[in-house]
Amino acid sequence: MKISIHAVGRMKAGPEKELSARYLDRFARSGPAIGLEFSGVTEIAESRAASAAEREREEADRLLSVLDDKAALILLDERGRNLSSPQFSERLAFLRDDGQRTAVFAIGGPDGHEERLRGRAALVWSLGALTWPHQMVRIMLAEQLYRATTILSGHPYHRV
Repeated sequence: MKISIHAVGRMKAGPEKELSARYLDRFARSGPAIGLEFSGVTEIAESRAASAAEREREEADRLLSVLDDKAALILLDERGRNLSSPQFSERLAFLRDDGQRTAVFAIGGPDGHEERLRGRAALVWSLGALTWPHQMVRIMLAEQLYRATTILSGHPYHRV
């Protein structure tokens, strides 16, 4: 299954970008052995619209314009389901084993995701009740994707 990340906002050079790249590289190297292929990150600029609703709509339009109709959409959202790392790994494995060919993880802008994206999503996933800067969300997502490959392959990186 091909996995990509769609992020509103750009990751600037610095330690956050380096750490995200390190985990994504680990994921890209370890994923193919278990049927998970990393196909990259797409960054879009935050909308400059006047209202939050307009910004959400514009950002959703941009995502939907490039999203394959058959792709599993996974939204990162503080109001989503809180999953443990093993539960997240199981969810990825289920999508893969169910014949899903692509999955797109979407990190929204400061206003979050528009409601129509929630209706389209295979999973609305929360990294916890705290509010995180988008750079940190990208790092945590990258690490969890790598961690999922280690869990699914039986590697000792993840210890319970």
